Amino acid sequence: MFSNASSDDFKLLIDSVGEGLLIADKKGQITLVNRRCCELFGYTEEELLGQKVELLIPASARKTHVAHRDGYNAAPKKRQMGSDMNLTGLKKDGSTFHVEISLNHSKIKDDPIAIAVITDISERVIQDQKIKELNANLEKKVEERTKEVLESQRLYSAIAKNFPNGTINVFDKALKYLFVEGLELREIGIDPNKLIGTSYLDKVNQEIRPQLESEFEKVFKGNNRIFELEYHGEFYSINAVPLSFSDEEIDKILVVEENITAQKIVTQKREEALQKEKRLNEMKSRFVSMASHEFRTPLSTVLSSVSLIEKHLEKGNIDKTVKHTGRIRSAVAGLTEILNDFLSVEKLESNIQEAKLEMFDLKKFCHEIGEELDTITKEGQEIKVYFEGEDWMINSDPQVMKNICYNLLSNAIKYSKEGDEIIVKVVKSDDLTISVQDFGIGIPYEEQKDMFNRFFRAKNVTNIKGTGLGLNIVKKYLELLNGEITFVSELNEGTTFTFKIPLTHE
Repeated sequence: MFSNASSDDFKLLIDSVGEGLLIADKKGQITLVNRRCCELFGYTEEELLGQKVELLIPASARKTHVAHRDGYNAAPKKRQMGSDMNLTGLKKDGSTFHVEISLNHSKIKDDPIAIAVITDISERVIQDQKIKELNANLEKKVEERTKEVLESQRLYSAIAKNFPNGTINVFDKALKYLFVEGLELREIGIDPNKLIGTSYLDKVNQEIRPQLESEFEKVFKGNNRIFELEYHGEFYSINAVPLSFSDEEIDKILVVEENITAQKIVTQKREEALQKEKRLNEMKSRFVSMASHEFRTPLSTVLSSVSLIEKHLEKGNIDKTVKHTGRIRSAVAGLTEILNDFLSVEKLESNIQEAKLEMFDLKKFCHEIGEELDTITKEGQEIKVYFEGEDWMINSDPQVMKNICYNLLSNAIKYSKEGDEIIVKVVKSDDLTISVQDFGIGIPYEEQKDMFNRFFRAKNVTNIKGTGLGLNIVKKYLELLNGEITFVSELNEGTTFTFKIPLTHE
């Protein structure tokens, strides 16, 4: 059809066209495509040549296209396709895109051909769709805005009337009411209409009047102000803005006054909870450190003592094993105390343990506890018990009472020096009051608030064994008996714990 030279020139020419170019015969068979057409549909030239045009048309439109082609071949003419209809092309990967096709006809050796210039208009379609959506939205907004304007006065009035926990106000320069509404006014029986023209400042307390005058003066100078007031335990948030029109002088201000006491309480509680959690995390950290030491030390003692006992037994030195069996007993007793503390906490936290009341002799009970504790007192220490009252038969839970007294007395022994006295005072009247006084190391003042928290140990007892659970357990045991506990302490002078429980009678 062309010489080699002219064919190459023609190919170079059509490949330089910026739009897709496709030529097909009257049967729809592709006879020529340019590079841009191949790029649009994702095929190579070899893959397209000889194929039907329907290859590039979505399956749903192929039947229609064949009918259109037959009609076009019957009466061919120049035609623009896709400018007023939604035409899509089918890529090799199965995806589709929007196209506009400029269709023309010609003949080669009396054989009719169709020449299609294909343009990817996907971006234009997207933009047109966006414009349509924007126009639709704009029309809808205009309609809605018109409706809002018609209803605005009634709406704003309803909002103001139902504004909760405060009022919406408009003041003139003299701070007289030009407008005022709010649900709070109606709840306390004030008619907003009767406030119009009266002075706002005349109705506020003299204590907060200077602050209000100062803040509102700044608003009349064009500054927005948000501030809080506290009065008689109530908190208020004031949001004031100038009402200005172009360059006119500001002669009106809008003031929204809201009672925020409830929010303040919630914020305060949240802050307290955060501080509590922080203290708890600190206590947990101390507990991990304490537990690793308190468990490791007695276990190491047991292991070393067992090893030494074995050596003494091999040599027949029976007498020398007594010292080490004593060490084992002491270590095991320490571990038992720690485990008992954990078990007590678990029972109390799970509400498993309940008070079991019975009649018992309190004097005898106290002497028995003293005898038990004599085995763990330091050299020279003495527990002195003083009784005040009559009829020492009481109705309470002896095991719970024992746990309370044992904890307090063992602490007094632990934190006192050799030779110190420990004084116990037992007073029986309508209630039972027992105090345990030692003259030991005392509790640092700044840490006294945490003494009944779990795992808490004061900084001055880190070298003395303990779990930090004893006082927490004591407090929970007293709760079982509807009792309470207090203490006073001076650093390096000693501590006195006093607990009181109500007495019940059969």
